[in-house]
Amino acid sequence: MTEACIDPTRSAFEAFKALPRDEPLAMLNLVRFRDRAEYEAGHALAGAGLTGAEAYANYGRDSAPVFSKVGGAIAWRGDFRCVLIGPEDEAWDEVFVASYPTASSFLAMVTDPVYQQAVKHRQAAVATSRLIRCAPAEAGAVFG
Repeated sequence: MTEACIDPTRSAFEAFKALPRDEPLAMLNLVRFRDRAEYEAGHALAGAGLTGAEAYANYGRDSAPVFSKVGGAIAWRGDFRCVLIGPEDEAWDEVFVASYPTASSFLAMVTDPVYQQAVKHRQAAVATSRLIRCAPAEAGAVFG
């Protein structure tokens, strides 16, 4: 099994912040849930027996006002079927693209105190994930 990735490393976050902040961005999200949510000791839901999916739903609900406030939107969502090229052990419970008007708006979201409380649900819910920053480009009828 590949390494669990839940939160960005310091170096990855610094690389993200070093890129232009005034351009639109799309974040490819690939998320696999834990069977049971793992909240930190002392959290109101620690030991509540929530599934990872239930904890992630709490994350969605609690982060929605901030996501909306910064202009975020779900640009695309799909149901995972299989990996054709890539590690065979990768399977995803949530696959979606979140769009933001600018990278600065994403940074405003993740530093918002309400979001910082909401993200605790995500941390409890997620077994591993990928969050990949992309710059929107022109779509077309050919690859490349």
